[in-house]
Amino acid sequence: MKFGKRLKQQIQETLPDWRDKFLAYKDLKKLVKLVSSSPAVVNGSAVKAEAEFVYLLNNEIEKFNAFFMEQEEDFIIRNKELQQRIQSVIDKWGLNGNHPSDTNYREEMGKIRKDIVDFHGEMVLLENYSNINYTGLAKILKKYDKRTGGLLRLPFIQKVLQQPFFTTDLVSKLVKECESTIDAVFPAVKEEGGVHEREQEAITVVGEGIFRNTVAALLTLQEIRRGSSTYSHFSLPPLILPDPDLIQSIQFHSPIPIV
Repeated sequence: MKFGKRLKQQIQETLPDWRDKFLAYKDLKKLVKLVSSSPAVVNGSAVKAEAEFVYLLNNEIEKFNAFFMEQEEDFIIRNKELQQRIQSVIDKWGLNGNHPSDTNYREEMGKIRKDIVDFHGEMVLLENYSNINYTGLAKILKKYDKRTGGLLRLPFIQKVLQQPFFTTDLVSKLVKECESTIDAVFPAVKEEGGVHEREQEAITVVGEGIFRNTVAALLTLQEIRRGSSTYSHFSLPPLILPDPDLIQSIQFHSPIPIV
């Protein structure tokens, strides 16, 4: 399957509010075709088309940066709020809390569990939002240089590598913190042989919502990556995948232990 179709599939599988934030690959592809099919000088048409192509590329980068930084700021706030909620429940309903209560503790932590799983899913989607848009930029620039004999690819990729949307260190750190929290507060419990306890139930987010979006998007991105087997200056960044144990713990959860 061609990248354009894969990208369309990826967009369909992400969160609805994010769908207009992805690379306008189809529009860029049309401009590449226009530039490559125009004579070198016909009323300046080729020059004009190339200028429009570069202008659209720059606009796309600005769009990625604005969206990525907005999400990043939101994640910082939400991470802090979730940590405060967890500590509040422990301090109030936990074993050493002001009003120890098994029922209230499990009920409140159950609510937090769903929120933190959704939060983790959104962060993973943002990391891979960075990856898929970088992939699209690299591919459209390769196509441009190949069809026009131009040399835009190298300077643009060098520029992209310095952009906020490509720098995912902070989000990756938040993802790891989130996974550590899930491991600590919501540990998975197994019987011998790795079989989950009978009373475990599938968490409500499995098969729907953000969890489903995250898994589907990651699978699509894996398919895209299979077409790029060589390493170079333009190689795609590492694919960010959730910890397998984390996926297991949120697909099937044990009764929440009281802390």
